[in-house]
Amino acid sequence: MAPQASRLRPASSAHADATAAKPRNRWSPLTAALAAIVGVAVVLVGSTPAIAEPSVTEIERQIDEAWEKLEPIIEKHNATRQDLAAKKKQADALGRKIQPLEVQIEAALGKVGQIAVQAYKGNEVSALNAILTSGTPTTLMDQLGLLDQIARGQQRDIQAVVDLRNSYAAQKGPLDVLVAQLTRTEAELAAKKKEIDAEVTRLQKLRLIAYGNGAGGALRPAPCPLVYPGGAVGKVVKFACAQIGKKYQWGSDGPNTFDCSGLTMRAWEQAGVSLPHNAARQRATIPSVSRANLKAGDLVFYNNLAHVGIYVGDGWIVHAPQTGDWVRMRKVDVGNIHSYGRPG
Repeated sequence: MAPQASRLRPASSAHADATAAKPRNRWSPLTAALAAIVGVAVVLVGSTPAIAEPSVTEIERQIDEAWEKLEPIIEKHNATRQDLAAKKKQADALGRKIQPLEVQIEAALGKVGQIAVQAYKGNEVSALNAILTSGTPTTLMDQLGLLDQIARGQQRDIQAVVDLRNSYAAQKGPLDVLVAQLTRTEAELAAKKKEIDAEVTRLQKLRLIAYGNGAGGALRPAPCPLVYPGGAVGKVVKFACAQIGKKYQWGSDGPNTFDCSGLTMRAWEQAGVSLPHNAARQRATIPSVSRANLKAGDLVFYNNLAHVGIYVGDGWIVHAPQTGDWVRMRKVDVGNIHSYGRPG
């Protein structure tokens, strides 16, 4: 009976069943296209991997690479500042020598000027006429010879002073040029200060990402000094160790902040040894020493002479590493070693 009942169903009911069997498309063609685009976008976004935060190792790598570019600029600034002070001192010394000569020249020229004025007024002409019109020919020749001798003497005196003045001025001229060049160089480096400070700020932000507000590891992971040499060198290493924990500041030589060559310079001052505030120049002014003969107090140079630290024994140095960091100990082999030197 079921088939017969199906045949007896109204046409409207059959149409409804057919409509129900076929899904109704309620979207317009435009809506469907937009939905397709959104679907593709969702798939693409969903398939893109999330960007991971940089690891501590990666952050340290970025900091080290950036610092290798900054440190030579800082050391150049230190060297330029020292050159400028030395050359200005030389120029000032020559200037002080030239000044009394210029006074002598002015006095001599003043006398010549007085003679010229008197001649213009007629006084010298009258005196000359008196000489020419009085006395015997022998007396006249004697008087003319005396006048010529006086004139030559005055000329020699004036010329000697002028020659001395010109000699000193010739020495001072190149120095003035050099001082002007150094002043421009220092001004250019000073103009870079904002750029350097901006980079320093960026590196500090990276460091904070890696470590928060603390330093990366212990500043004094071993006894300092590891080997105490005693004597004058003992004062050097004790001073270096005492600065551990002080802030790095480029261009600084203490007492509260240091850069690398500023720290080594002040440390060796404790032993009465004067070093320039520049790593490359420190290397140039002290004898070399081999790694096998390295002793506490020796200097270890890195990064193509852009960085320096103080050896404190048993494979450790004390150094002022870089911006955002503190004076600290580290293993001597961490970094690109250039050479070793021994002051004193």
